[in-house]
Amino acid sequence: MARPAAVSQPGRARAWWPTLRRWLGIAFVVVVALLVAKVARQMDWGAALDAVQRYDAATLGLAAALAVASHAIYSTYDLIGRHLTGHGLPPARVAAVGFISYAFNLNLGSLIGGVAFRYKMYAKLGLSPGVVTRVLGYSLLTNWLGYLALGGTLLLARPPALPPDWEIGRVGLRLLGAAMLAAALAYVALCAFARRREWRLRGHEIVLPSLRVALLQLAVSCISWALIAGICHVLLGRQLPYTDVLTALLMAAIAGVVTHLPAGLGVIEAVFVALLGARLGQGPVLAALLAYRALYYLAPLALATALYFALEARGRRS
Repeated sequence: MARPAAVSQPGRARAWWPTLRRWLGIAFVVVVALLVAKVARQMDWGAALDAVQRYDAATLGLAAALAVASHAIYSTYDLIGRHLTGHGLPPARVAAVGFISYAFNLNLGSLIGGVAFRYKMYAKLGLSPGVVTRVLGYSLLTNWLGYLALGGTLLLARPPALPPDWEIGRVGLRLLGAAMLAAALAYVALCAFARRREWRLRGHEIVLPSLRVALLQLAVSCISWALIAGICHVLLGRQLPYTDVLTALLMAAIAGVVTHLPAGLGVIEAVFVALLGARLGQGPVLAALLAYRALYYLAPLALATALYFALEARGRRS
């Protein structure tokens, strides 16, 4: 009687992979739960609740509506990636992934939220890592394209008055603004006039969008950033010009990215106080930012966490 053939090493690896993938998925869920708990412990809930309660219903309602609109617009960034990559996932599921990853990105940092969540959730939905990388790249490009355009325009036309101990002056800010605006316009021009539309970088295919898509990226990103600044402007009592609040937000955003602190804890507050505290007072600025964090960071995080675990449970049942 013939002996059965030995199982090949590749066959054994394939047999182990489903079990390993399940355990990796469980580990990811546990890590997410621990990170959410850590953020919850770091937040001064009493101060945030007190700050929110000081506002009247109309102010809170307007700020909350702006927050919903901004998150909704950000969720469309991955739909642009869906169009450019041609994958066939339903738009509602793509928007859900965009919302969940953005909420976690705000609170836990880009590596966990913007990157890890997209790869994890899109892999469950059947997308290959290469496609996910392209979707992620287009989403990041969309987000920062509007930042460059808005920030460059503001710094070039109306640079803010910086504290004396900041090394860069108004001339430096205008030069920085010109460079930022030039970068955004160069991308749009490249999409409009470039003859070569495809490149390969480290095994990944990069397809240059059409001018129409590039203008759409620019528009939705500018609107999203403008809405975020609108939340802060409303919570600050509209006592300052909107453009000053927008400038402070954009400078705080890049400071948060540079410092790599989850949720930009302390960084956003420091920049806002430095730029706006002399005119409004440190207390009102910090109170407004606490309310802003509650509405734009924490409330969406709670919803995204519930939605993520609901989708995980549904996936396991399936």
